Amino acid sequence: MTKEFLVYGVALFLVWLVAMRLGSNKARQALYLVASWAFYYSWGSWLIVVLIFSSLMNYALGEWLKKKISASRLWVGLLANIVLLCVFKYLPLLGAAAADGSPLAAFKRILFPIGVSFWTFEALSYLLEIYREEDLDPTLLEFCLYMSFWPTVLQGPICRMSSMLPQFRQDWAVNQEDLRTGVRRLAIGCMMAALGILMAGGLHSGAGVDALFDNPPAHFSALDVWLLILGYGFQLYFSFCGWTHMMIGAARLFGLQLHENFNRPYLSTTPSMFWTRWHMSLSFWIRDFLFLPLATIRREAWWRNLSLVIAMFVFGLWHGGALTFMMWGTYHGCLMVIHRQWQEFRKRVGFEWAGFFPSLISWFLTFSAVCIGYIFFRSDTVKQAARMLKVVASPHAYRHITLDRSFCVMTLVAAVGYFAVIGGAMLLDRLAERAQQPAAGAGRLASFFGLLATERWVWITPVVVVLALYLSVMFQPGHAETGPVMYALF
Repeated sequence: MTKEFLVYGVALFLVWLVAMRLGSNKARQALYLVASWAFYYSWGSWLIVVLIFSSLMNYALGEWLKKKISASRLWVGLLANIVLLCVFKYLPLLGAAAADGSPLAAFKRILFPIGVSFWTFEALSYLLEIYREEDLDPTLLEFCLYMSFWPTVLQGPICRMSSMLPQFRQDWAVNQEDLRTGVRRLAIGCMMAALGILMAGGLHSGAGVDALFDNPPAHFSALDVWLLILGYGFQLYFSFCGWTHMMIGAARLFGLQLHENFNRPYLSTTPSMFWTRWHMSLSFWIRDFLFLPLATIRREAWWRNLSLVIAMFVFGLWHGGALTFMMWGTYHGCLMVIHRQWQEFRKRVGFEWAGFFPSLISWFLTFSAVCIGYIFFRSDTVKQAARMLKVVASPHAYRHITLDRSFCVMTLVAAVGYFAVIGGAMLLDRLAERAQQPAAGAGRLASFFGLLATERWVWITPVVVVLALYLSVMFQPGHAETGPVMYALF
């Protein structure tokens, strides 16, 4: 993985050097598209033809819809994309479940184009924005670039044409702010991706999240389950958020700003807040294009709550056709409905729930509920999920820990480190704010720390790069089955 990162880093630098010397926006767009297709080919091989076919199909559908904006034409475009997605994402599951002699068994040989869920949702958002009469007039080159843009094509963020098209057309020159932000986020992303791989593989063979979920001990204790879902929660976060940091940083080097995908999600104090901080580009897509249109059909509270559960069910189904994903989405929908009922109850009785301790309790309940949800999300079967839930609910199962000690230490260090780093970042933000508003009589020490906080990218970047290399090369004897692009497989 370190070798691959190095190769892509060199390729990114070469594309950046060439782009700097191109004076034409069209020439840069063509360069970005060729680079994007080359990048996708290196991961997805010949399946790039599916991406190109989808790009051409949706460009034609968009032009057709613009000639006469109607619900029927929109539905043709939506169904065409849904069918294409189902062919590659859900038919293989049907083939795997069929008997060997059944004609359906042939479907299990269908290969999965990496990132298909992400660029299909970008295509859907384009058609929906046209239907809402957004002023969009991309050329074929610009649309193919939007669909294939290398920072977003594998696992998002899911961007919208209305935000990307003006940026593709803008004049660009290298500036210090783009370089500072891009380099810092690339470094942080590499560090987080390395942590995700470490947690997946463990400190030694068989002691990582992947191995423990795929080959669970015969007798789990409740503490084992809590540690395992806590470890998976941080593995998923480090891998997915780390990749997002790298892609947002890479795009920023070229003067392009992508949608954010994470905003300290594990500090959330309500389930609704969590979904405004985790996988934000998909959450907001589901909210804008599914939940809100569905919820406005009827005014009754019960329908709004049902719409929320339906939207989250689709959220789970988007990740895969397994029953566990559907259960995970439904579970989170129910959590948000319960939170809404709690809010309504407080309003009716005039009950105040504010302050440090209520917020701490709300955070603990939310974080615990999110971790419980990972049982559905990561379990291979419903039976495995039911077994883990049963253990968690049993008071007698909290007496001991059977997991490898190195895994327990690694998970706890990751959890404590996450909150410690966030606390440190908040402290640096305060120091930077004070530095921008110098007070009379401020000492040299205060000025020095203010400078460190303001120009943190100078010293944070080399520190995290060194740590990432150390974790990747020197400190990972375990074998990880999932890498930093694990979310592209959903």
